[in-house]
Amino acid sequence: MTFGDVKTAEGLKHLNLFLEDKSYLSGFVPCQFDVEIFEAIPKVNANLVNVLRWHNHIKSFSAEEKKNFPPDTNPIRAGRVVIDDSDDDDEDVDLFASDDEEEDATAAKIREDRVKAYSEKKQKKPALIAKSSIVLDVKPWDDETDMKEMEKNVRTIVMDGLVFGASKLVPVGYGINKLQVMCVVEDEKCSVDALIEEIEKFEDFVQSVDIAAFNKI
Repeated sequence: MTFGDVKTAEGLKHLNLFLEDKSYLSGFVPCQFDVEIFEAIPKVNANLVNVLRWHNHIKSFSAEEKKNFPPDTNPIRAGRVVIDDSDDDDEDVDLFASDDEEEDATAAKIREDRVKAYSEKKQKKPALIAKSSIVLDVKPWDDETDMKEMEKNVRTIVMDGLVFGASKLVPVGYGINKLQVMCVVEDEKCSVDALIEEIEKFEDFVQSVDIAAFNKI
């Protein structure tokens, strides 16, 4: 198949036909060739359903993800889409060699290596660590409770995935203050219920513990 300048209606029409049974312009994963053509197309007509599907898909990737697409190194390509205003007819050639042409061993190996490299890169991306930001209300028995000693005891708790933050005393009435302390926990490592149980073990100081705020990070 041949098509010309993708900035023209004729070029986009032929590109639409090319994408009728393909997800990408080269191989089975997006590459820099897809980015090149994506950036060359000024606007997609809604009637060009295949181009629109492909264009919206490439658009869904962030700029950083597009930058990390593998290069287009397919050696069996017969030519490139014309994306400038040159009148040189030699540039308006097949995007790919005919489907009937047999790929040689080198071409097949390059394609296999490219897919493998892209898959490995995706797998190496660090997994997101689910965390929660929590504000706890630690309530004393009465106004004679040593609040500094209470906080000191609370901060002695060590749990995997737990980090204590700022704290303050909040008046609750009759001269009694509660300790409000912030902390961040990794959801898979630290149970909030277990943390509350640990704090309530300081029975000489702590009457009860409530969750004042809970937000996923």
